Amino acid sequence: MRIYAIDDEPKMMRALRDAIQEAEPNAVVDAFSSAKDVLDALEDAEKRPDVVFSDIELPGMNGLNLAARIKEAAPNARIVFVTGYDQYALEAYRLHAHGYVLKPVDAAAIREELDQIPQPVRSEAKGLYVQCFGAFDVFWKGELLSFRRRRTKELLAFLIDRKGVACTSEEISAVLWEDEPDLGKAKHQLRNLISDLRATLKEIGKEDLLIRRSGMLAIRADQIECDYYRMLSGNPEAVNAYHGEYMSQYSWAEMTSGRLWFEYRQ
Repeated sequence: MRIYAIDDEPKMMRALRDAIQEAEPNAVVDAFSSAKDVLDALEDAEKRPDVVFSDIELPGMNGLNLAARIKEAAPNARIVFVTGYDQYALEAYRLHAHGYVLKPVDAAAIREELDQIPQPVRSEAKGLYVQCFGAFDVFWKGELLSFRRRRTKELLAFLIDRKGVACTSEEISAVLWEDEPDLGKAKHQLRNLISDLRATLKEIGKEDLLIRRSGMLAIRADQIECDYYRMLSGNPEAVNAYHGEYMSQYSWAEMTSGRLWFEYRQ
């Protein structure tokens, strides 16, 4: 596990770094005092973080804006804000921050936050496994499945969120390209994604999971092993694995996320 500790005050940065290292001795902890140093580190894919503990008041770039940039480079990173102020809480959670702790922070507080973070699933199944809790990920034979295009993975996530309900190309395009005024262009891009998704699934012998008929697209939900589906069926392990985050990198998943929070976390 790689963890970023970000604070522009040297004394606070060292205290945060030491608290993280004490709480998680086996982690690689990278400490930063500026947003620029963080952005430079993100250029190296091997050094992108799993978890980020960051101050909000940073010179040059607000910590909230930095968190958004981190999410762009490392969508699966868990963001925990560490600050002496609480007025940013609402905006922090809008960015899908996993946690929010007030200074002074100690190892116990860090450990508590880390314990709440859902760990990536390495499925015991020998085939395909879909993780919806936390960030959306897909595993094949216990390893992350690679997608050639970022939106191809998002298309699969949307179909899984719909639980097998058939979707029109207009509906999918409106969600995946919500800022694209040209529906025709969006639908053309969608056709490319569908072809890419079908090719990706074909590589692992799972092309039959995708259903395309009469301009409608769906996924065979009954053939997918998924933490979300298992929880809906009442599986106690899946229920316990849910910590309030669902497909955290996708804004369109907030409706389902809110419903799950109300039903399972209240």
